[in-house]
Amino acid sequence: MNGYSYRLYPDAAGRERARGTMRYTREELMDMTTFQLRNICYKERLVEGIGARTEREELIRIILKFLGADDVLWIREQREGGFERLQKAISRNMSTPMTSDGGVSVPARLILYEGLKVDKLDRYIVTAPGGLVESNVLLVNETMELCGIFNLVKDEGAHGTFYLTAAPGSTWRRTGNRQYSLLFFRKRDSEYLYQSYYSDRPLPPVHIQYTQIPLADLEIRELEPTEAVLAVDFGTSNTTAGAYLHTGYIQAPSSQDLLNGRVRLDEINYVAFPDPTYRQTEWIEVLPTAVGVADCSDPANIRYEFGYEALRSMRRGGYSSRASLFRNMKRWVNDYNKKEEIVDPHGNAAIVTRMDLLRAYMNYVIRTAEHQFKCRFRHVHLSSPVKMKAQFLQMFEEMLPEYDIEREYALDEGMAVLYNTLADGMERGSFMEGQTYHALVIDCGGGTTDLSSCAFTVEDGQIAYHLDIHTTYENGDTNFGGHNLTYRIMQFMKIAFADYYEGKRRMVDIDSLIEAPGADVFRQVDEEGVQAVYAKLEERYREAERLIPTAFARRENASRDEYLRVRGNFYFLWEIAEEMKQQFFRKTGILRNRFHSELEDDGDNDLQITTMERWFLSVQRDGVLKDEYEFPDVVFNIKEITQLIKADIYDVVRKFLDEFYRQGRMSQYSIIKLTGQSCRIDVFREALKEFVPGKSIEFRQKPAEGRVPDLKLACLRGAIRYLSSRKNGTVRAQITHDAAVIPYKISAYTHNGREKALISSLDRSDGIPGSISRPSETTEVELYVSGSDGFLRHKLVYGNRPNMYKEVLYEDIRDQYQGKIPQDDTDSIVNGETKFFVFPDDRHWGFYVLPVARKNERLYLGPQKLFPFEPDLSELDFFDGMK
Repeated sequence: MNGYSYRLYPDAAGRERARGTMRYTREELMDMTTFQLRNICYKERLVEGIGARTEREELIRIILKFLGADDVLWIREQREGGFERLQKAISRNMSTPMTSDGGVSVPARLILYEGLKVDKLDRYIVTAPGGLVESNVLLVNETMELCGIFNLVKDEGAHGTFYLTAAPGSTWRRTGNRQYSLLFFRKRDSEYLYQSYYSDRPLPPVHIQYTQIPLADLEIRELEPTEAVLAVDFGTSNTTAGAYLHTGYIQAPSSQDLLNGRVRLDEINYVAFPDPTYRQTEWIEVLPTAVGVADCSDPANIRYEFGYEALRSMRRGGYSSRASLFRNMKRWVNDYNKKEEIVDPHGNAAIVTRMDLLRAYMNYVIRTAEHQFKCRFRHVHLSSPVKMKAQFLQMFEEMLPEYDIEREYALDEGMAVLYNTLADGMERGSFMEGQTYHALVIDCGGGTTDLSSCAFTVEDGQIAYHLDIHTTYENGDTNFGGHNLTYRIMQFMKIAFADYYEGKRRMVDIDSLIEAPGADVFRQVDEEGVQAVYAKLEERYREAERLIPTAFARRENASRDEYLRVRGNFYFLWEIAEEMKQQFFRKTGILRNRFHSELEDDGDNDLQITTMERWFLSVQRDGVLKDEYEFPDVVFNIKEITQLIKADIYDVVRKFLDEFYRQGRMSQYSIIKLTGQSCRIDVFREALKEFVPGKSIEFRQKPAEGRVPDLKLACLRGAIRYLSSRKNGTVRAQITHDAAVIPYKISAYTHNGREKALISSLDRSDGIPGSISRPSETTEVELYVSGSDGFLRHKLVYGNRPNMYKEVLYEDIRDQYQGKIPQDDTDSIVNGETKFFVFPDDRHWGFYVLPVARKNERLYLGPQKLFPFEPDLSELDFFDGMK
């Protein structure tokens, strides 16, 4: 094929697949299901393993017999006494090195840091013409005193090339003798050293052959603390991190990292995370927001997996492993102390809090940054959604008490993106001094979408730019984000695959699911609502559930095998839908996509072949879920995917901007900024043009990018630039948060059943409080939260405790609540009545209930309580097993 090609889940060898060239380790096979093992035998024509009654262990034995890869016994996990046992083995079994160095070439200088791992990005490269194998490598001084342990890992991308690695927390010992050398071993001698390190029993003596290569220089350092601020953009789907590293951010930066370009002084540096999906690990500036459980057999020492590694383990387990995998963790902001049961792949269980999971994930992000930049961070900036900034900052401070979390100058996500645009404009001189500009920011995240507006002026002062920004939260949708688009694509995929496996060889036509022509979709949404557009699609999706079930929560009363198969179907379809969405809307020239086990050269430059080692679907056959080996011959094209998601995107844009358009306010906005990865989709721009007059807005889209879209880094880059500008004094910014628009109605019912609005939808948060009266002996007051669409979101109950009231004067209430409660409203309270005042607090994105009672002509004040408008950041959970 002469076009783009990529592997979604590459084969274990990390190269284009040819039958018989695959190699598997026992560890990989043990993680696979029986279905996956049979699938390997089927594809590799291993006749012994194709029999239906072949047991799991026998399948593993057969695959290892014909396609087994050599296991490497690396010393990685620390074992008490292991260092000393290895020193004894060196003294007893190693006397004279081999006379020839075998042509082994090692780095001139090594710089090691206490507690930090060593990995491929450190670029400690070892080359040899031949004879070198993956093994353990020992660091010794001239007297053969053990100073450290490395692993020698083969670089799959270069013949005869290896690199040195070491696990986090590895021991590095300084000695009086500084003549250091590296010792290289044959495979069997390396395995003997492994046994010596981990075995409590003494091993019989052997003669160990080794090659000794002296080092020109080696330095062991402690991590230096830095005043640089690590900025983290914690997202629903993905997380990014970075810092501006000025000259002198630490006293002694690693010369190796400077030479290799891993650290760039006086620039923004992004943290790169390892993606082991491919056999040759890639390093990406974005990390999936996911935590998996690798081992919880010891509740006091739980081992987690993060990001790509967690997702890879799920795939290797055939999407049916019982091991816990947590996503959508950003939704936990209002309930982060809740306990969760976790399970590892071996069935061990433990109880942890959500805070434990969040802390483990965030510490991984920070540790990765410290390893890359070779410094100890003390200051961290974490961006958060505009409407829940206070809750997120509180959660982060409790989560990371050992770090100074930026609070005074913390930016919300929308403001960070906007500042990035303003900084570009100030550098180009695009803004006229003293003129007021207006901007709208639409932030489409993984689970929610928010709309903010701002007015700003820029002045070029004598010593710094003066930036005055007034920002307002205008609207939001807790049920729309990038996940909604992935789900639509998954629905379409499931329908197409179900038709294929039912024998309908003709591809389902998008026009039969979305009946309105492309040009009329917007009109149908306006006239009939978005549900009408997707009515046929939803009906066909429910029908497809019969053949390819994905609603695993409805199978909890079924057998274990059936439940895991259905759960595996959902996660498998979700993963390939997400990948296809990214590929369609990230690259230019890709118009069609299909899935296959091998690359095909059909000469079509616009066809994306997603090669996959294994196909994971279970299909209903004669009332039983059975493994489906056949890749469906189905091709998806970008036009039908665009048609599929068009109504959803237009509906959310219409919800945000229709009122602006009707009021004639759209013309005042000179900047409309889209942020979030999903906003790269052209439909967003097409929908905006329905509301933006003339050509007052110019949309710019960068050409095809790599795996990290520029829009994903815009928030992080804006936060870093803002903090850096304040630090070096080039910008003096004054940011004022004006009263937010509340897109919810809070109501209660009177004793005769009449609904009373306490907070009206789209009111400003600084409005007059509403109130509802009850007899003073009332113990519960029910409150109802409805969206701007009028639909009930949830019911809340305020528990009234009259015994906790305190006698007050009105002046006390006035002073405590800054005049928010009018005196006329308290004067009208009669004896035996309690008036429950309800008023919003946009700082905490919720509303307070404050009871005031009168008894014997005296006022009494009860305890106030804060209720969040949104108990979860996103109300719609696509991973609840009901889809």
